[in-house]
Amino acid sequence: MAPIDLDEVIAVGETYTVEFRGDADDDELVEAVVCLGNGDGGLVLIGVDDSGAVVGAGPRFDGANLGPRVAALVANKTSPALAVAVAVAEVDAAKVVVVQVPRATSVVATTSGRYLRRAVDVHGRPECRPMAPHEVQARASAISAHDISTLPISDLAAEDLDQSELDRFRSLAAGSGDSVLSGLSDADLLVALGLVSADGALTLGAALLFGTPEVLDAFAPTHAVVFQVLDSQDGVVANRNLRVPLIRAMLEILEAVKPHNPEEEVNGGPFRLGLPRFSEAATRELIANALVHRDYSVNGQIRVAVEDATLSVSSPGGFPEGITVGNLLAAPPQARNPRIADAFKRSGLVERTGRGINRVFRHQLALGRPQPDYSRSSRAWVEVRVAGGSAFRDVAAFVAAAARDGNALDLRTLQALHAVRADGHITSSTAADLMHAPVPEARAVLDDLVGRGLLEAAGEGRGRTYRLAGQLHGEIGQPPSYQRGRGLTPDEQAELVLAFAAEHGSIGRGEAAELCGLAPERASRLLRRMAAQETLRMTGARRTARYSIPQAD
Repeated sequence: MAPIDLDEVIAVGETYTVEFRGDADDDELVEAVVCLGNGDGGLVLIGVDDSGAVVGAGPRFDGANLGPRVAALVANKTSPALAVAVAVAEVDAAKVVVVQVPRATSVVATTSGRYLRRAVDVHGRPECRPMAPHEVQARASAISAHDISTLPISDLAAEDLDQSELDRFRSLAAGSGDSVLSGLSDADLLVALGLVSADGALTLGAALLFGTPEVLDAFAPTHAVVFQVLDSQDGVVANRNLRVPLIRAMLEILEAVKPHNPEEEVNGGPFRLGLPRFSEAATRELIANALVHRDYSVNGQIRVAVEDATLSVSSPGGFPEGITVGNLLAAPPQARNPRIADAFKRSGLVERTGRGINRVFRHQLALGRPQPDYSRSSRAWVEVRVAGGSAFRDVAAFVAAAARDGNALDLRTLQALHAVRADGHITSSTAADLMHAPVPEARAVLDDLVGRGLLEAAGEGRGRTYRLAGQLHGEIGQPPSYQRGRGLTPDEQAELVLAFAAEHGSIGRGEAAELCGLAPERASRLLRRMAAQETLRMTGARRTARYSIPQAD
């Protein structure tokens, strides 16, 4: 077990991942473990009451080999067996038994059949609650332990499905998907797509993909899609509910977005370059993701909305297990409903590589527009917003020219160029956040761009800063306050120095010289003058001096 500061844990009190038990019999202990395991895992502390007072574990927790005994008890009384780590600590001269619970990789119950989950009551206090059947399904779906689209529906027959939707699928597959599927009979197609259970029953996936409105109402009541157009001044301009199968829903929404996706025309030299607000490929992937990865075990609707110049797509259910906003671009693909995901890919509606989110980011950045924003997502839903405001036309023109020359830029290069275009520079830590990558990996990407002649570097270590290489300054513009230093006025030089010091904590003579295009002696005079004006504070002396922004007392 990793070291734990129990004093600090107890001082904080019970949380979503910490449960106090003054004492506990075998069943109470196992239920507390199941409760945390069905959430994010955490700690059960036996010998600490609800108020946080250390009362000590009871005599039943005495004796030798306590840790292995408690771990064996939990494993024997959970289904599937859950492995916990157990330690005994002394706090305020009292014994506290610490049970470290992992996040379960499947829905776990007590062997007596109780499913519990962690929740927060109306007063904001954490508690353990029984799980309703639909919550068990939702949890299994969220951690990809169960593909709910494979749920057999004994009352659903092939003749209940919409023949036009089956024909639509075959037509799509023949055009850009798995052409082998286009020649199959209805029965063989359903089997090939994995939409028939082992005992021959059609599944929920078959209903979602090919069901009539009556089938959807009867067997997929949680399925709902809405398309809206909103105006900040006039409110809801259009509101359309689609109670139709998934593939038809996607195609109809794509058509509905088109009138609200105007193009800017950019002069790309001898070529005309059209920049839509939202890349068609990105829009296609985002809508498909919402339909494919939503949690069909919970009520809610998929919502696609165009509000002013922003496209937003939201769907019920948080990210699949292991996916977060912070690792979205780096984590391995994880489908919540693999059968539905496979059907979309084999129809040709989306690419089959499984890196759809990366394509969304790359296509939007290639248009000179900001990358998509997932920051509003939560445990309960996923929401992405794609801003279609003014584009960096110079970036878009440069990217298009590179592609025409056979030098298409990858996602990480586009992310770096956008950051430099917006802020004038980029650091490895900023790049790591953008790329969802470790800092050393992001630094390696930036250094590679230096080697390719796209960026220039200044400084060393954590203070190393990257800017556009000289050859790109005429092609990709920058805000005046971040243009290269040569020819800057003293005020502009001071502005650059202050911006650098604010981001990095301090600046030295060499960094100021590189930043402002000055000889070292002139850079020293600039820094000393700013220190005399008290806009900077000097520490150290002579060539080793560092200058930082004074802090208010």
